[in-house]
Amino acid sequence: MVRGTHRWAARCRDVDPEPEAARQGVSELSDDEAAELGPLLLRSAAVVDELLNPEQVYTCLWSHAGGTPVHIHYVIFPATRELMDEHGDYGPHLQVAMFDAGITPPEAEVEAFANEAPAAFQD
Repeated sequence: MVRGTHRWAARCRDVDPEPEAARQGVSELSDDEAAELGPLLLRSAAVVDELLNPEQVYTCLWSHAGGTPVHIHYVIFPATRELMDEHGDYGPHLQVAMFDAGITPPEAEVEAFANEAPAAFQD
């Protein structure tokens, strides 16, 4: 885990509720859960901006596994010009193109980000 709150865990690739607080949709959140989530998403996107300098940071909510709602799962995605040019698309279509192609960030880059992100969260 890179950063978290009492109810949320921010990892190198996503932001999820802690297991005991799993919710299937945003409308199920308590006021306290929502109050913690907003600032964590904001800070997570800011850290990605700071460390990776993408064209834009997407904060996307996914909650399905096999077509069935499971739990809230936010993906903090650095959309770079290089990725958009490489796949000829942007927005959710960019993510789908990358998923379909089986493209994931190189493990060394994920580890480097994971090592730098905790300090960036402190700034």
